[in-house]
Amino acid sequence: MKTRSSKAIGVVVGAGAIALSVPLAVSAYAQPTTTTTIPVAEIPDPQGSACDAFKKAVPNFKTLANVPVSNALAGIPDISTFSQAISGQLNPAVNVASVFDNGPYVIFAPTNEAFAALPPEQVNALRADPAALTRLVYYHAFLGLLGPDDVKGQRPTQEGTEIEVTGSGGDIQVNETAKVVCGGIQAQNARIYLIDQVLDPAEAPAPITPTPTSSTETTTSETTTTETTSAVPTEPLPAEAPLVPAAEAPIG
Repeated sequence: MKTRSSKAIGVVVGAGAIALSVPLAVSAYAQPTTTTTIPVAEIPDPQGSACDAFKKAVPNFKTLANVPVSNALAGIPDISTFSQAISGQLNPAVNVASVFDNGPYVIFAPTNEAFAALPPEQVNALRADPAALTRLVYYHAFLGLLGPDDVKGQRPTQEGTEIEVTGSGGDIQVNETAKVVCGGIQAQNARIYLIDQVLDPAEAPAPITPTPTSSTETTTSETTTTETTSAVPTEPLPAEAPLVPAAEAPIG
């Protein structure tokens, strides 16, 4: 009897151990595997009359969106002069590439043809004058990340004076003189617009400021009120009774 009882107990214990192990095994393999897909924003094509030539010269232009703007500018052959101007290659004392790389910026980059149209003496003066060259390149940038449909407006540039952009899409002008030939090129921290003229900060538009309340109107109003008040006739106040009592009659 003892032998049979021991065997029975052993069978029950073994069965219990198997029963306990089954849920653990099931829970270990029951967890589903999920994969999350992060959508990647599509990089739009730039817009402008010379964009076909730009895309032919830079067929992998969409990869410029992954690099800082100084690298993007250096990767566009048609604006190599402007790229040299911001990176110390025209004048070693003027290297503002790291400033532009700390964007966001909208940058209007004159083409090589635009620089070639400048008088030679002006180009030589820019090469010899770091302050003038710095002002020039800073005037071609303002803070923001704006595409061709949103870039219009008047804003202060990095140089300090203002710039005016009109139009949208593939028909954009800057300061009413320079035309965007291909715009909205994306860099990592900037939007690049190729323009057909070098902008001159000396020809910047007047700043837009809110119209203050006219002081003339206020003065006129105050004067009218004063004149109206002074025109009201005033009557003399009645005489008050004397405070000193009248003298008494003498005693006779």
